[in-house]
Amino acid sequence: MATLPFWVLASEQTAGQQWQAILAEKGVSLALQLHAEPLRSKDLRQQPELALLLDQDGLWLAADGMRMQPDWLGQLPRLKRATIKTELAARACQVEQQPLIIDATAGMGHDGLLLARLGARVILVEQHPIVWALLTSAMQQAQSNLHLAKISQRMQLVHANAVDWLAEQQVDVVYLDPMFPKGDLPDKQQPLVKKEMQILQKLFAASTDTGDALLAPARQAAKRVIVKRPKLAPCLAGQTADHQWLGDACRFDGYFRVD
Repeated sequence: MATLPFWVLASEQTAGQQWQAILAEKGVSLALQLHAEPLRSKDLRQQPELALLLDQDGLWLAADGMRMQPDWLGQLPRLKRATIKTELAARACQVEQQPLIIDATAGMGHDGLLLARLGARVILVEQHPIVWALLTSAMQQAQSNLHLAKISQRMQLVHANAVDWLAEQQVDVVYLDPMFPKGDLPDKQQPLVKKEMQILQKLFAASTDTGDALLAPARQAAKRVIVKRPKLAPCLAGQTADHQWLGDACRFDGYFRVD
């Protein structure tokens, strides 16, 4: 990965240097630039390529005049009204049994946050060092919110290759929500991409990973594997699910191991 610009608010210089050292150990080179004032949209537009930002609200990933971070605070309305009956993911993962769940495709952590809110213990696994750093920052920021702090206490974040890491695990449930590459569905069925997701697409531009390789190790690591898919998408790795929970826009495929 090429050296990324790292724009740091001057008041956060110490934290910025710490992040620079942490990510250097994970193979990411950051060119730290201090700024006396918070960056504005017009400042961001002058840097069309990927960059990291650090301000009083934590780490951000920026590109093309936009910036994004895991929006855990924005998830609060959904978290507060969520119940096991209303959330298909919770029903599929049987969170009423308070399982230990590995979310092996952590992404922005929103699904893991929901499952933890409803009673599960959740291990988020993320391989990409930048996404891992964004999640780490989100967990740190969560400590300043009473509701999120309680939920995040049931969460753990691991930086690892999920295929290799799953080979060493035995848990109740493995949850998968792999990126769904454009082109696998007809254009009319492609979901609209939020501006924030455009930045992530830029980060993963060279990736061809469909998540297929995760299913086999996931089924070895847990008796119950739950895969989130677009409603009309084919099953992961071409393997027919044992059961499906259907929603309006997506579905959850269940794979069960009987020992």
